[in-house]
Amino acid sequence: MTEPLHRHLKISRRNILVRGVACVAGALVGAASEARAAKMPQTSPVVAYQSSPKGAQQCDNCIQFQAPASCQVVDGAISPTAWCKLWAKKG
Repeated sequence: MTEPLHRHLKISRRNILVRGVACVAGALVGAASEARAAKMPQTSPVVAYQSSPKGAQQCDNCIQFQAPASCQVVDGAISPTAWCKLWAKKG
């Protein structure tokens, strides 16, 4: 009789776990970079873009704003004096 095939493959639990973790990590990195590339629409309730500032908070003093009229996370033309829920103070 011959030996079972799996005895010759030298598959260990550690090998399977390491390869599994590598696959999951690769998938997460791919999903994260794809999510960063996609901008959210101004009409999204998460964004709630408005053309007027909220007190001292306005797009031109937000870390996401890219002069003259765009944003890293919100799609479309962005007014420097507008505001949205994703506003974050420039450092």
